[in-house]
This record gives sequence, C-alpha cells and structure tokens, in this order.
Amino acid sequence: MILKVVPDTSVVIDGRITSMIKAGEYQDASIIIPEAVIAELEAQANQGREIGFSGLTELQSLCKMAEEGIIEVKFVGTRPSLEQVKLANSGEIDALIRNAAIEHEARFITSDVVQAEVARAKGLDVIYLKPQQEDFTPLAIDQFFDEHTIAVYLKERVSPVAKKGTIKEMKLVRIREQPTTEYELRNMAQEILERAKRDPDGFIELEKRGVTVIQIGSMRIAITRRPFSDGMEITAVRPIIDITLDDFNKADVIKNRILGDKRGLLIAGPPGAGKTTLAQSVATYLADNGLVVKTMEAPRELQVPDYITQYTTLDGSMENTADVLLLVRPDFVIFDGLRKSEDFRVFADMRLAGIGMIGVVHAIGAHDALQRLSDRVDFGVLPQIVNTIIFVDKGEITSVYDVGFTIKVPEGMSSEINLRPVVTISKYETGDLVFEIFKYDSDTIVMPVIQQGIISTPLKPPSVQKEEEEPSSWKIMEKEIQREIGRYTEGYVDVHMLSENKAVVYIDDKDVPAAIGKGGKNIAGIVNKVGIGIDIRPRSEFENQPVQAHAEEELQLGGGVKIRMDKKQLAIICPEQSGKIVDVFAAKEYLFTATVNDSGEIHLAKNSTIAQEMIKRYNDGDTIRLRPV
Repeated sequence: MILKVVPDTSVVIDGRITSMIKAGEYQDASIIIPEAVIAELEAQANQGREIGFSGLTELQSLCKMAEEGIIEVKFVGTRPSLEQVKLANSGEIDALIRNAAIEHEARFITSDVVQAEVARAKGLDVIYLKPQQEDFTPLAIDQFFDEHTIAVYLKERVSPVAKKGTIKEMKLVRIREQPTTEYELRNMAQEILERAKRDPDGFIELEKRGVTVIQIGSMRIAITRRPFSDGMEITAVRPIIDITLDDFNKADVIKNRILGDKRGLLIAGPPGAGKTTLAQSVATYLADNGLVVKTMEAPRELQVPDYITQYTTLDGSMENTADVLLLVRPDFVIFDGLRKSEDFRVFADMRLAGIGMIGVVHAIGAHDALQRLSDRVDFGVLPQIVNTIIFVDKGEITSVYDVGFTIKVPEGMSSEINLRPVVTISKYETGDLVFEIFKYDSDTIVMPVIQQGIISTPLKPPSVQKEEEEPSSWKIMEKEIQREIGRYTEGYVDVHMLSENKAVVYIDDKDVPAAIGKGGKNIAGIVNKVGIGIDIRPRSEFENQPVQAHAEEELQLGGGVKIRMDKKQLAIICPEQSGKIVDVFAAKEYLFTATVNDSGEIHLAKNSTIAQEMIKRYNDGDTIRLRPV
C-alpha cells in the first residue's frame, strides 16, 4: 500500500519534506498537496515575502522528484474562498489542510505545534517536526567570508564584493570576478530561510513586501528583491572580534557613570563607527556587575550573553515593548537604534520612570545627535533623560560630554531680557562649554559654542558691537524671516535686522503686493509668527538710495549730528562725545549703541544694515540724536 502524506504550509516552507525524501524516508510515497497550501504560498509570494518564494521553490523540487519517479505528487481540494482567507489567522486555512489529510486518510506532517495538537485531537496520524537541535553544515554564503570579512554584498548580475579590515580601517574588495545570478541568490535565500526556521539561534526579524531581514547567530542577513530593490540582493554582516568595555579608551569614565547616579547615556556616531559594539560591551559589563539588563532592538543585532534578554517591537511598536519592560522592572535597558520620534519618546519616558537607559543613535557629529534628540523631547528635561553623551568614531570613544541645566543669557545674545532656561553641553575632560540648547520663540536651537576645538569669540552685546558682528540670534531671525516671506515671493529676500525687535526687508518690486497681502494679511501673519516688526520695501529703493551716488560727502543730520561717507565707510562725527558710550536714536526710535573713539567718531561699514538705516533716516528727514549711556 502506498504511503500517503499531507504536508502543511510550515513544512513546505522550511524545506524539510524534500530533505526527508532525499534521506529515503518517504520514497515511493504519495505526497498530497492541498490547494490551500498553494494559495497561501502564492499570497505570500505576491506580497514579496521570502517565505512564499521559498515554499514555491520547495513545491518545484517535489514536482521534479515526481518526474524522476521518486515520489508521486497530487494536488487536491479547492482554493480557499475570500472569507476563508480573511479568517486565516483564526485557523480556516489550517482546517482546510487538515481536512485533506482526513479525506485521503493520509499521514499529516507539520512543524506548527498548534496545528499538530489540533490534528491529534481530530484523530489524525501526525508527525510533528520539532526545530532541529544539531550542528548545521555551513551555509553557501559562508564561502564569501574569511577572518577579516565584516560584510558581504551579493547582487544579481554583479560580481560579489566584501568589506574587509577593522572598524578603524575598512576597504571594499571584489571577492569573485564571476557575477552572481538570480538562480544562485534564490538558492542561497531559501537555504538561509530554512536555517532560520530550524536553528534555535535563528529568527526572521523583519518581513515586508520585497525585503526579509534574518538573524542567524551573530550574522544579520538582509534579502531584497523587486519591487523593493531593482534586483535581487543579499547583504550579510557579522562582527569579527569580541570586545569588552575595558578595551575602549575612557572605559573608567563610563563605568563610574553607569554604576553611579548618571544613568542616562547616549552613544552617538556615524554608521559603522562601533556604537553597537560599545553598547553590547556596556550591557555585558552591567550584567556581570549584578544588574538586570534588557535590550530593545529592531532588528535584534546586539551580541550579548543569553542571560541578557533581547526584546523587539511588540505588535510593531516599541511603546508596547516599553509597557512590558516597565512591568519587568530591569535596572538598565539598552535601546539600540533610536530613529523614529516614537523611539525618542519611549526612551525619555522610561528614563523618567527611573530605569537606567543607554541609547544608540546615528549621527555625524555631537551637534546632529543633540538636534535629533532635542527636536523630539522637551529640552527642559533633557538633562534628566541624558546625563552623558559619548561620541564614537572608528571604534574609539573620541569625546565624552556632560549635560547640564542653568538659567542664563545664551552665548551670542545680549541683555538680561534674553535670560532663559539653557541646557549646556560641556566636555568632560576640560569642562569647556561646547553647545547650548534653548528655546527661541517656538523653535529649539542647538547653538555650537566650540567648533573644532576652538572657542568661538563671544559676540558682544549691542552696546559695544558694530553691525558687521551681528548677534547670532539676529542671524537666526533673519533666516526665519527670509523663509517666511520667501513663501510669497519669487526673487531673493534681503533681510536686515535693525534691532532685536525690528527688521527691514527688501524684495523685488513686483513681489511686494504678494508679500503684504490683501489688507496686509500676509505680513501681519508673518509678524505674529516671528514676533518682531517687519518693514517691507521694494529693492529699487535700496539700490537707488539718493545719498549713495556720492563718492564722499559730509551730511548734516537733525540734532547737530554730522555723518561722513566714502566708498566703504560711514562715520558719525560727534567730538563732544569723545570716548563715551552712546545710544543712537532716529526720531524716538532706538537704533544701536556704540563707543565713540578718541577722535570723536563712530565708524560703520557702509554696506552694513545700520549704516543703510542711517542713510534711509537721512532721506526720510528723521532727526538723529546721541545720548550718553
């Protein structure tokens, strides 16, 4: 009597039915394939899921064995209805497959434990294939790796290449002249998928239309195909060395902080810089010091001991994962891969709940890391969330920053009116201030104070500052005004800050009506948004200032003040105020504050906005007055 066998979808996908036939177990058997299995595999393949293609390849192998007379293959049943497909998660498709085994009095083979238990309850002859616990033969992709290989890149019609070396020094090399074919890549992909399903250390991290990400031991493999990529591609990445925390420079600094009261760390650096390696070293160190450590990763790529549990997204959300972790109550959580706004919010929420948090974020520089964090988290609580920022590059810790909080006037701003809460970022070794984070209107500003190791010269307050040294806050405001008015104009927008509360804007004559808007609606909206007065003027007025036609002349301004102009400079002549600090007014409006030199003159660059404003006030007939401070 011919043995009849009905494999379910799980067995077809993992490729074990053909392996068993090749091993001689089911030769001359009749392999009955329900149409429900084919429909399920077809649906998965249409969705671009690798398991669908793997299952269809397995069916093709079975048909080839049938042609060779090794087995008999029959396709039975009808395709599931739309209603049954909708109820697939409730077991409707599985029921159709079991019914085929009942109808043909066949042995039922599955690697799905729930399916096996239900089939036994139905009285079926069931073979349950457990995940294999054995040594596996090398994968086909292993042939492209050696002890120096970090990553392998395989794409159809392209010669294989690999990234070799160390984190500090890597180079891309061609490892074979012959291009890889789609057939070769398909076989590799199926083998990788089968291994992931059988190997206890293997799992599918991500599967969406056209892409599958698989983790097998320490190797992370991404398989892409059309339509996600323009051709089939397999990328495999693995670590080549095992590093402990003591192998990093500044390890003592990190140990003191994470074991002390500074339990919020942010590890930043460019891709491939060694951030994940440092994070897993910190995780192992913490666990070895008697602390309960968990990880949050999507995908899971940290290589940590088994006593550190690795969590991924729950129902597609890290927020759900955080809810579970708050019940588990670990001492520390390593959050690898902060990218989405939700990730930063979850990180902040867990840290504020009292859990020690270590986050990993991609950033070219410390400024970029701070910008990504401050854009998503209220800057006022930043120091409570992150106490230390560690920047990593080429496998080494290059900088350690302290995060603090104070009330002060931000660097580059003037007068006590700008007193506000400021988050300070300073270098751990020297205490030098590097960045400041503060609110400017509704925007969060990350302002560098030190660049390339050189302290930026603090901008002087307007009381002693010439216009060519505009405060940084003015530059920020100029860009904001330029962006807002640019929404209504086609030409260039030329913004000049006259004071902290007023700006003059020159635009093309034809753009003036649109910028002002009907009844002044547009400009009023911009003024309300940026919070300062804006004077819109046609560019022709700026380019054709009457007094600019003279190469050099001395003008008498109202109030007994004279100005002298040449091609490059405007000088205010006031000998009676020699050596004094004076406020300069036009009519009743304050313009600026300056120091009169020993010759009794105030010098301004003629092309500066203050000089241009002085010329405009002269043309308007305003009285210029000087008042000693």
